[in-house]
Amino acid sequence: MLKLQTVFERMKSILNSEIIQHYDLLIDENNDPVHDPKPLRDYMDKWDGQAFIDKMNLDKNKSVLEIGVGTGRLAVRVAPLCGQFYGIDISTKTIDRAKENLSEQTNVKLLCGDFQTLDISYSFDVIYSSLTFMHIEEKQIAINKVAALLKNSGKFVLSIDKNKDGFIDTGTRKITVFPDTPAEMKSYIENSGLLLIEQFETEFAHIFIAEKG
Repeated sequence: MLKLQTVFERMKSILNSEIIQHYDLLIDENNDPVHDPKPLRDYMDKWDGQAFIDKMNLDKNKSVLEIGVGTGRLAVRVAPLCGQFYGIDISTKTIDRAKENLSEQTNVKLLCGDFQTLDISYSFDVIYSSLTFMHIEEKQIAINKVAALLKNSGKFVLSIDKNKDGFIDTGTRKITVFPDTPAEMKSYIENSGLLLIEQFETEFAHIFIAEKG
């Protein structure tokens, strides 16, 4: 059993290294969605966008956590609307870029690490994530952690890609991902004890809104 666990941990470490390298390279290639031209920003909104943000019901009394903050594509729009904003990302270079993009926001704290293993001592009114859970293989464990970190009546707002390929192909590299069907994600959310209160689609994504009772 211990040997199998060791193999699993090594595989997870390799996958994390692959993800970190991919997002570090995107920064090296000067790929930063925050500074994309408007047509590209509008295109990315087809996975989330204003409708996604509106579901958070933000105000200045709420604390918010983004899992997979990236360079701050959504955070630059969310942070001004809440009291405290926390963002997590696994890539150091990406977090460094996010710090630059969010430097004018005084209510922002950014953490570099793997959400699944990072020790987080805060609780939140809203936790959201867009296009990040495809990198997480153990979805149930991750969503259980989301449920534990939410305050009572807190919201979890999630976007998952409709694409069911098991990899991202950039043309120069392939990155392993773990897509889920809407039914699978619904099951993970409900098994965590969260109440799924709404589910809808954008052009490229499935959106889930859940609440902690």
